[in-house]
Amino acid sequence: MVKGEQVARQKLSRRHLSLATIPQRAHYPKFSSRMNQILDNIVWHTLSGPHKKFSVGSDRARRYAVGFSPIIGFANPQSPDFNALVNFCEPGEHFYCDGWTGPCPAGWQIEEESTMYKMVWVGPKPDSDRAPDAIPLTTEHAKQALELATLTRPGPFDLRTIELGEYFGFFDGLRLVAMAGERMTAESFREISGVCTHPDFEGHGYARRLMEKLILRQMERKEVPFLHVMHDNTKAHEFYKRMGFRDYKESVVRVVARKA
Repeated sequence: MVKGEQVARQKLSRRHLSLATIPQRAHYPKFSSRMNQILDNIVWHTLSGPHKKFSVGSDRARRYAVGFSPIIGFANPQSPDFNALVNFCEPGEHFYCDGWTGPCPAGWQIEEESTMYKMVWVGPKPDSDRAPDAIPLTTEHAKQALELATLTRPGPFDLRTIELGEYFGFFDGLRLVAMAGERMTAESFREISGVCTHPDFEGHGYARRLMEKLILRQMERKEVPFLHVMHDNTKAHEFYKRMGFRDYKESVVRVVARKA
């Protein structure tokens, strides 16, 4: 497994699911057919579009390059071409895969399976920046960001994840104690990701302030904020609803690995 991926893996509930058992799309919010297609397969449209320079693969399957984030995407997630990734993955590497429920192909194995919600911002534009004192995170903060993500497990995260968008954090002296940033993007959609707070500093509203800062900046760029949250993370799911996000759909998420 690539260094950084093992510590970044988030524990998923082991459940065998099918798309037939999952609501395919909430009635609200609604987008055009084109925008639905983008959001439904946001990983692929990100990796083959704006983040192509951060990824490797083919016109059928792509992955983030080593060090960015252990995520793979397929042009056709209902019939993913895993063979197209063989030359770009080492045996034992683990990856997150969204929206695929079929049988596992030869040479690969499914290690974890659950579902997650894709949520879209429908609230008003924040009227001001509530985190003007947040520090932009750069490559010099990458190690601290990975350490915080390893401790708090906000989802797939690696040493170079903070290079995928804007990241901001709060510090206690020289210690990074909270952060939030951006990961996937395609067309007008921009993901908020890596939201986490050190357990010793919870209850200060850091996460909300950082997220509202990002939402304001995204909406000023005419972007639509969205995020992912695991089905079992009820506390975060309800928090995002109170903020102004709404469920768009629930989909299967798997951790897969190429066999040695």
